[in-house]
Amino acid sequence: MARNRVRTVRVPSALALTLSTALVLTAATACGSGQADNSADTGTSGQQNGGAPVVVATTTWEGAFARAAGAEDVTVIVPSSARHAPDYDPKPSDLAAVAGADFVLYAPFEPYAAKIKEAAGSDARLVEVNLDNDADEASAEVRRLGKLFGTEDAAAEWDTAFKSEYGTLRDELRDAWPGGKAPAVVTQVFSAWSAKMAGAEVVGTYGPEAVTAKQLSDLSKTKPAYVLDNAHMTTGEVLPGSGAKQVEIANYPGEDLDLTAVYENAANTIKKALAAS
Repeated sequence: MARNRVRTVRVPSALALTLSTALVLTAATACGSGQADNSADTGTSGQQNGGAPVVVATTTWEGAFARAAGAEDVTVIVPSSARHAPDYDPKPSDLAAVAGADFVLYAPFEPYAAKIKEAAGSDARLVEVNLDNDADEASAEVRRLGKLFGTEDAAAEWDTAFKSEYGTLRDELRDAWPGGKAPAVVTQVFSAWSAKMAGAEVVGTYGPEAVTAKQLSDLSKTKPAYVLDNAHMTTGEVLPGSGAKQVEIANYPGEDLDLTAVYENAANTIKKALAAS
């Protein structure tokens, strides 16, 4: 199998100045003429490498979905060190990366993807990705992207391996239940997938906004043993004084763009919390 890689693009200073000017003008005047593609398209005839898709992903999350779907040439714009990806300020080098892409993957809560594509003058297809780590949703999205890229076989192979690993993680988490009983949890809405994987009893949810005083009172009354927080959107201790142990769940993959590792890391984090009870 070809070696997967993540490219970092650097632009000479003169070109950077030109691209920077283009980005500023676009941010001020663009009307969003790039069209998002969220359908299960079967055509890949526009790819520049004669079949192998060149993909630019706004974050490692989209990049991991692309990699799982079979894309090998994946460039990520927002560095994994960025705490809140939607707040990232695109650089001229990002425009250069987009200019050579077949597909630009983004999420609807990221306001800059269409502006990047238009400012770069790219013919790339703008593809909205369903960033949901629920296992069923992730499998469906990977297969959809594989069909779009023309890499269905690679996507199917990943999906088979993923489902096997997910089943193993789910069984290990159930074996770790304190006293053999499903733990009661409160979960941030974007961490609910981890509660499902753990087989936990969800007694309340919160977010993405900060917890209000009334929510704090209502959620504390449910007497959860754990709070599954979103590490990327945390506001600190969610239920202070409730006795619930807070567990930080990461949704974004690392620079290796390994989507399966997100589930493995979450399972290990939850198992450690369960063992400490």
